[in-house]
Amino acid sequence: MSNNTSVVGGQISKRNINDKVIIVQILVGIFLCINSMLIATFFTKETFYTNMRYILFVTTLFSDYVNLIISNLLLILSYFAIPIQTWPCLFFCFLSSLCNYVTPLTLTAMSLERYVAICMPLRHAELCSTARALQGVLIIHSLSFIPYTVIFFMLLSSVTFSFFTQHIICSVESLILHRWQGHVRSAVSQFYFLIMCILNAFSYFQIMKVAKAASGNNKESTRKGLRTVILHAFQLFLCLIQLWTPFIEAAVLQTNVNVFINVRYINYILFNLSPRCLSPLIYGLRDEAFLLALKQWLFAGAHLQLMFRARSGICC
Repeated sequence: MSNNTSVVGGQISKRNINDKVIIVQILVGIFLCINSMLIATFFTKETFYTNMRYILFVTTLFSDYVNLIISNLLLILSYFAIPIQTWPCLFFCFLSSLCNYVTPLTLTAMSLERYVAICMPLRHAELCSTARALQGVLIIHSLSFIPYTVIFFMLLSSVTFSFFTQHIICSVESLILHRWQGHVRSAVSQFYFLIMCILNAFSYFQIMKVAKAASGNNKESTRKGLRTVILHAFQLFLCLIQLWTPFIEAAVLQTNVNVFINVRYINYILFNLSPRCLSPLIYGLRDEAFLLALKQWLFAGAHLQLMFRARSGICC
């Protein structure tokens, strides 16, 4: 289909597939391929899935992978103004909201792990064990579940069962029916925003203190950890801005649906896709052990493919 027509607010809205749609699909496809390769590399060596920082790293990869698929689907539905039933919309919004919080919370945990590794090296093995890492992942997902639970119960208190059988343009904003619900959602997001900023700033300043006092090889290692935390802070900043974009989009939605769709598209590029491309850079390409494993995995895959082709040629 080259175009799609649907009813929005009693008016016919028709949008064609254009460069915007194609660019997003290309970017999403590239990031999904990169994340797939990194996830596959994670499972090639036992040292990765028994190390806390790599466990947290793959948690962000899985979260980003699911988020890219779901958010891209929601973007397409809203861009072409395709209404869907409320029940599946609730499920899609749940996954999107969950991933939106999992990534920044995991980044905060990764910054704290670097703080422990550099500022408390003697206790790092104890505090950052595999069991602690799995407990941390469970806590992260539990905390990420809370904001959407608040939204869901606020929705239940405001609608009848018939609302869930209606067809709507799917977005979290469509589930916020009253101003007070938006205020509660804003308060929850601001609380998470504040806590994550405080924890990341704490890690940064503590590592910076150690960096100033360190010397020799230890100083170089500390500086590398400091650069990692800075990159985490930048990525976290983009992710946290993403928590604020729905409030801008909600205000725009009240005025003009077409402007809302354009604003949502820009926010998606800047604050959804951009942070997702930094995870592979920080712990994929900058980490020597992981980069070596990735090269070995790619080389092994290419070698097997050449052997398969050679055997197929002989058989023929």
